Amino acid sequence: MPRIRAPSNLPELVKSTFTKARSEGDLHYFPTQVTILHVDAIPFQLRFSPSLANKPKPAPKDISKPQKPFDPFENPHPALKVTDLGPSHYLVLNKFAVVPEHFILATTQFKPQTHVLEESDLEATLACIEAYEAARRTESEKGHRDGTLGGGDGLFAFFNCGDHSGASQPHRHIQLLPIARMKDGLEADTPWTVLAHQLKTKIAPFATFAEDIKVGMSGAGLHSIYLRLYRKACRAVALYTEDPLHAEEAPAEGPTRISYNMAMTKDTLVVCPRLAEGVKLQSQDGDVLGTLALNGTLLAGTALVKNELEWEALKESPETLHNVLRNIGVPTAFDNGAALQGHQAPVSRLVRFARAISDPAGFAPSHTLRDRFSGPPKMKTATLGKWLVKSSDEDEPFQLGGPASSRRRPRV
Repeated sequence: MPRIRAPSNLPELVKSTFTKARSEGDLHYFPTQVTILHVDAIPFQLRFSPSLANKPKPAPKDISKPQKPFDPFENPHPALKVTDLGPSHYLVLNKFAVVPEHFILATTQFKPQTHVLEESDLEATLACIEAYEAARRTESEKGHRDGTLGGGDGLFAFFNCGDHSGASQPHRHIQLLPIARMKDGLEADTPWTVLAHQLKTKIAPFATFAEDIKVGMSGAGLHSIYLRLYRKACRAVALYTEDPLHAEEAPAEGPTRISYNMAMTKDTLVVCPRLAEGVKLQSQDGDVLGTLALNGTLLAGTALVKNELEWEALKESPETLHNVLRNIGVPTAFDNGAALQGHQAPVSRLVRFARAISDPAGFAPSHTLRDRFSGPPKMKTATLGKWLVKSSDEDEPFQLGGPASSRRRPRV
């Protein structure tokens, strides 16, 4: 089959469709306030949209009649549809956008969001990235610094898979954000770049698995990289949660074994295993301030809060964000503070974990991890400044910060 290609004018097409849909009321855009919090050495965007609380709600359902689950990607609104992308996929705007020109790559026929991605899914995603990269190069060559051709800084694509990933729709879709529009509201000299681009030199609080990719590579090559990273993520979760490491590799098709996020840019493909969607922020008096839930945009280095109490709490106590990030996946420091990635970890521990990820056959979790996570879960609370952090998956709080000895065993 011929390689999937996106229209060469895709950035212009997305921009014009977004502008028209917004002006005619077919799309809702929610402006945000933004600040930068530093998670270790990583600048992380925190955004707050007051108007999200007024997001339109669907009409009440008639419970007396059988209801077919609503699928927003089955018959997309014509005003939101951008273009078809071969026979297998199409592009449509996000009806409820926090980032301008946020659009979505969906499968034409229903395919499960919880299944392993196929070669065509990744090939179509890269085709969109290539169209934005071509426009960016044209802008640079012609000196169009105002971004009139739409390419900007390229495209960030992300995928949410599983209960703990931030996924909300069962119909398979990959989301795409123009990086230039992700910078809206930031000063020109703000030191923020997409997190996926920084993972070679900086260690995030959560484990990630990344490889270089390049524009023009084949769908088969891209899919091979994706499967390799996905399987590493599966083995990392198995080791961390003490699930038995499977002798065979995770299947290349069908339902996924874990929750995870995937991100793709023109240079990088990243997979991040997830163990929790987020946490609830609670005051010392026991009042719930809100829930900080994270999806694949965490691999861009962004987080969104929906109420002012959360916004103020995180700005006042930036270390809270670090601890939240550490607990939504496999933390990069989980064995008496030893780092999962990077030179800080004792070599023996790092080698043991690396071997388990790269060679699952016959390799059991270390005694240190087995001792640390065996027995009934121990739930504790920790105060960070004036805020308490609770799991969003359960009502009981769990410890944030320090050694992971008190962490509950996550459900995957």
